[in-house]
Amino acid sequence: MDNVRIDKWLWAARFFKTRNLAIDAIDSGKVKVNGDRVKPARLVKLGEKLHIDNGSDEWDILVVGLSDQRQGAPIARTLYEESEESIARRVKESERRKLFHEPAADIKGRPTKRDRREHERFNHGE
Repeated sequence: MDNVRIDKWLWAARFFKTRNLAIDAIDSGKVKVNGDRVKPARLVKLGEKLHIDNGSDEWDILVVGLSDQRQGAPIARTLYEESEESIARRVKESERRKLFHEPAADIKGRPTKRDRREHERFNHGE
């Protein structure tokens, strides 16, 4: 395999759950190749440096393998090498999240009537 679109490669390397999420990230500038913004149809080459921000984590990686098929995580991990400073940054951010829990992280979707009543009771001291 000589060339793969960057959106397919990001999906195959398991940085994004769907190709549409990968395309949205590329279009919004959260994926950079050698420091430059790219388009989803750009071809990835071996040895290129990518900066990927998927919303929860950021990676600085080097492309060492090409694939356009999504496979298991151990196989996907062989497609790239992560830099040492990127690993250290992600570990530090993970520790920060453990120590300082974001209150809004538990809120998912629209609150129920029970949630609303508890919120009102808490805020109004009833």
